[in-house]
Amino acid sequence: MENNIVKITAPPSKSLSHRFLIGAALARGESVVRHTLESVDLEATRDVLSAAGAKFEPLREEGEIAGWRVTGVNGHPRGGSESDPLQCNVQESGTTCRLLTAVLAAGEGMFHIYGEGRMHDRPIGDLCHVLQMLGADIKFEEKRDCPPILLRANGIDPGLVDGYVRLGMDESSQFFSGLLMAAPLASSSLSIEVGGKKALSWPYVGLTLQTLSAFGIRFVAQARPRIGAPWNDLQKSSWRIIEDIRPGCFRVRVWPSSYKAGAYFVEGDWSGASYFLAAGALGKKPVTVRGLNPESMQGDRILLEILRKMGASVEISPDSVTVYPSELHGVSLDMGACPDLVPTVAALAAYAKGSTRISNVGHLRIKESDRIEAPARELSKAGVMVDALSEGLLINGMGGLRGHVRNKPDRPCRPADGCFSAHNDHRMAMSLALLEMGDTGIDVRECLDDPSVVKKSFPNFWELWSSLK
Repeated sequence: MENNIVKITAPPSKSLSHRFLIGAALARGESVVRHTLESVDLEATRDVLSAAGAKFEPLREEGEIAGWRVTGVNGHPRGGSESDPLQCNVQESGTTCRLLTAVLAAGEGMFHIYGEGRMHDRPIGDLCHVLQMLGADIKFEEKRDCPPILLRANGIDPGLVDGYVRLGMDESSQFFSGLLMAAPLASSSLSIEVGGKKALSWPYVGLTLQTLSAFGIRFVAQARPRIGAPWNDLQKSSWRIIEDIRPGCFRVRVWPSSYKAGAYFVEGDWSGASYFLAAGALGKKPVTVRGLNPESMQGDRILLEILRKMGASVEISPDSVTVYPSELHGVSLDMGACPDLVPTVAALAAYAKGSTRISNVGHLRIKESDRIEAPARELSKAGVMVDALSEGLLINGMGGLRGHVRNKPDRPCRPADGCFSAHNDHRMAMSLALLEMGDTGIDVRECLDDPSVVKKSFPNFWELWSSLK
């Protein structure tokens, strides 16, 4: 069996690559950040930070970039003048836009923050309104509450709000993460409470707290059992084991601190690994993905639980995960904490016996693509019955149909016109690759309108994917 296993090494974590490079860029002195993801999104983050005064020098091993040597700005991102604002092109990276809008607001000068693709339709208003309360002057140039924006920064002043703000996570956890990363640069301590109606994608906030801890930032997480009850400090790093939070019952107090220069290493990416782990369940050969931390705070680690719930055989070791070919069945899933996995799980569900309902992911409509409509449309092309719901998806799996429903195939099939669309979305492109599994006769890369879109987060995806065939 060992010789029959396909072995893949996970790419570096995209989320932690962003956060660690930002932390290093804000530090005083020189840091080394190894095993960073090299992609278009990370290039956008480095370009904006470089323009604001940080310096990045690539570290190479065997001709490949293995990380970056970063000289930080000592907590003072620098913008341009009124007549010549610093141009900050975040491209199509929502992470770059949301995290750096907050961080640049803690700096000084004029910043013109804009992007490409759907970026100018992706809301950032909740974050900007809080930044305005803290002293930033922000002008929306086109659509209200969306980029492009003109940001006049003169530091963050918690004194303007008595040291306390509430910030919702209904649309994106990145608003909260951005303000957390900016808060150490403020003139006094700032308490940031989770507001809004629901807290989506909480694990990504956990990754931000992990970053602040690694860079020596002083903060305390506080919780309470209900609104109106007294706040209690969470013991040391017990925030690491939080799985969910309720608005009005969690906050973080951050004190002015300097990001500590040092040596950092980015762990493997569970999001990037998800496609290969799913392929292990659907294909003919087991798949082992190395370089994954089973104890990671990355929310997409929950894929292991989802696979098991669907009936997959999963084996975990200290540095890798192996998934074996398995018969899958439909399940009901609340994926509010792991929205990036939705296209992957939707493709898995296409092969399952019975229906799978994915819920609590309505905010996916404002991602790089509408990640509710896009999977529904593309899976339907392959013969899968899918309903796009207001807050999720209902996928009627094809597994076990043969002999039960006349003239119905038991696996996805090539579209009548032979074409799939990635909807200009890297996660859509990679999840559609799963339609190749199980003798479908489909070559997704060959019939995809833009296979190169994967460069946004996983440039060598297709090269690694070919090893499964």
